[in-house]
Amino acid sequence: MIIYLKHEQIDFRKWDNCIGNSTNSLIYAYSWYLHFVTEKWDALIEDDYKSVFPMPYREKYGLKYIFQPTLTQQLGIFSNEEITNSKVNDFIMAIPQEFKLTQINLNTNNPTRKNNQYSFVDNLNIELDLSIDYETLKSSYSKNLKRNINKAKKNSLSISNSVKPELIIDLFKNNKGNEVKGYSKDDYKKIIRLIYSLIDKGLVDISAAFSKENNLLGGLFIIEDNHRYIFIFSGLSEEGKEKGAMPFLVNNFIENNCNSEMIFDFEGSNSPSIARFFMSFGAKEFHYKGLRYYQISKTKKIILKLLGKI
Repeated sequence: MIIYLKHEQIDFRKWDNCIGNSTNSLIYAYSWYLHFVTEKWDALIEDDYKSVFPMPYREKYGLKYIFQPTLTQQLGIFSNEEITNSKVNDFIMAIPQEFKLTQINLNTNNPTRKNNQYSFVDNLNIELDLSIDYETLKSSYSKNLKRNINKAKKNSLSISNSVKPELIIDLFKNNKGNEVKGYSKDDYKKIIRLIYSLIDKGLVDISAAFSKENNLLGGLFIIEDNHRYIFIFSGLSEEGKEKGAMPFLVNNFIENNCNSEMIFDFEGSNSPSIARFFMSFGAKEFHYKGLRYYQISKTKKIILKLLGKI
């Protein structure tokens, strides 16, 4: 039986045990992680935490809606049992009517099928198997990627693992931040708090590239999660782009972590240019669905679409 629990009713010990023991465990769904990336979240629970479904939500324009928080690529259903199409449908239909809009990503282990009451959008994830040796991995790099790595070496770039997270976040804000929609001032604060929590837990690798003049060119945060490394966030300057800083940093991480039972999860991108860069490392495509479920009248739905809210 699936029940709805408000945030204060959730047993977080049982919740985290479910996430940790689930066949499709992801760091995004742990209670402590969710506490950093969203102010409010409720949940659907099946049979004393056998399966769970986090519901981060906000209230705006008089509507309560479920959304995808910053730095959580996939959520959805987590379970220690097989997740079937029927189970996915049962959880979706158990979302209380008070949540008028649901726009949230499921995960790659949540099978879906068409339904007249809700719909799905397709999302791309890109992953690289690190279980083989570096030379074999490097042989699958694109020619352009190899050129950019060599360019970085010719420019005498260096790497440091002792960089304040704020510097990398500021690098993103001052360069790519103006082009990327969706990051608010509050989101940047959440990212900083999350990264420091991950540092305390020993779950994040921070690396940054510097020019021979000691200018910060680029940096990235990579989370260690069970059997995968997740490329969670990065920053890059124009000079860094010209000198191949990001290919240099990613290649360095791959070289240092090959021959391991790990997956390098680039987190994918629906942006063709970013996806192309990730694929240039010889990575493979995987897909997961974004749920779109509207429990509102047709009139309200039309108005919200005209306002660009859904």
